[in-house]
Amino acid sequence: MALGIEYHPNLYLGKGINEKKLDKIKKKLENRPVFSGVFLVSLSRNPYDQLEIYEARQLCQPYYQKHPPYVVGIAKNREEALALVEEITAECLQARGDCALKEYLRC
Repeated sequence: MALGIEYHPNLYLGKGINEKKLDKIKKKLENRPVFSGVFLVSLSRNPYDQLEIYEARQLCQPYYQKHPPYVVGIAKNREEALALVEEITAECLQARGDCALKEYLRC
C-alpha cells in the first residue's frame, strides 16, 4: 500500500510531534497509515481552497492511492494542526503581504 506522499522541504511540525521520530512517522504514513493520533496539513486539490486538515487514517481510502497528498505539516491533534495553519498564514502574510498560501508553500 505504499503511497507516494510528497513532503514540503521545510515541514511544519506540531508541538506534539517529536522531530527525532519524524522518519518513523513518515514511513508509517507511507506504508500503513491506519494509525491514529496524527493529523496532516496538506495543499488542497480543490482550486477554491488552500489547505486541508485531516486525520492520517484517511490515507487508507482508495482515492489517496491515485492522488497522494502534498503534506506541509504534521500535528498530533486537530488543535495543533489548526495552530500550524495559523503559523503558515502569519508567515505568508509577513513574507508576501497576502494569504496566497499555495503559492507561498510552493516557492
